[in-house]
Amino acid sequence: MPETLAIRLTIAIATRNRADSIGQTLDSIMPQATDGVEVLVVDGASTDRTPEIVAEYQRRFPALRYVRLEVNGGVDRDFDRSVGYARGEYCWLMTDDDLLRDGAVSAVLAALSGAPSLVIVNAEVRNPDLTEVVEERRLSFARDRSYHGEDLDRIFSETAFYLSFIGCVVIRRSIWMSRDREKYYGSLFVHMGVIFQQRLPGEVIALAEPFIIIRYGVAKWIRREFEIWMFKYPDFIWSFPLISAEAKAAVTPRQPWRKFARLLLYRAKGGYTRAEYAKWIRPQLRSLAERLRYGGVLLVPGSIANLLGLLYCSVASRQKVGFKLVELKNSPHYFRNWRRRSCDA
Repeated sequence: MPETLAIRLTIAIATRNRADSIGQTLDSIMPQATDGVEVLVVDGASTDRTPEIVAEYQRRFPALRYVRLEVNGGVDRDFDRSVGYARGEYCWLMTDDDLLRDGAVSAVLAALSGAPSLVIVNAEVRNPDLTEVVEERRLSFARDRSYHGEDLDRIFSETAFYLSFIGCVVIRRSIWMSRDREKYYGSLFVHMGVIFQQRLPGEVIALAEPFIIIRYGVAKWIRREFEIWMFKYPDFIWSFPLISAEAKAAVTPRQPWRKFARLLLYRAKGGYTRAEYAKWIRPQLRSLAERLRYGGVLLVPGSIANLLGLLYCSVASRQKVGFKLVELKNSPHYFRNWRRRSCDA
């Protein structure tokens, strides 16, 4: 792409060791990279074939740039670096294992015509091999929504649950660069920290049409899921001083681990074991009754908890349990996985 051509949008992908999926992601993006759009891959020191795969795409697509870092800085730092390397007026912080639907880039460019601060791109969710739809749209909006940038409470309460997914964020680069980012390194949600630390200076648009296909269940943080969603994410959500308690509570309880049903679900998924109890739950407890309540979940065999979860999913609406069903089937306690492990042994 000629250096003199103004770049409206950078699709910035921070990646590491995604040789198994980065090609499919780029296949969905590159044909949509029209004039004024660049695609930037920032590689956090991959040790697999990611560099060779991206190089193959570079030979075919001049709009693709590749930056290899000497050291992996973690997802927050590397996405921040990708915005720093970007040449576009706006940055779409795209993930390295998900896909864009046809028309996604043109829809975002159309939304940028009014010079918003932020565009939130809706997504459909599928299982890991993309053969089944888990959720038709993350944001349930039937029509695009527009927010005044200063109305942080409304933006937060209606979209923050989805904004945990960084790939939905299209933000004006100057806003990103003007805000504190290092404070949020290690949180896994640097983008939300940038968005909600101050009021936004202009319009925020949420696109109702799901232009992203999320591949659910393959995230690299999956082994830390209990720590993240029971502790780190709630602490993060409740840390924003400009957001009301009501808006925060609409996204997550302050201590979600105190809900018995959630602990039982994590037991069924294989995410709540004696190790999680000892490290995260036990230090929070002040009485014998609490220890019996929260530790008692561990007395339920994982296979029984998994079966109970599957029975619940069989009678509940698919829209409500789609995510849970994928998680339960990925669990080491799922009977087919147990049988497979027995055969392997």
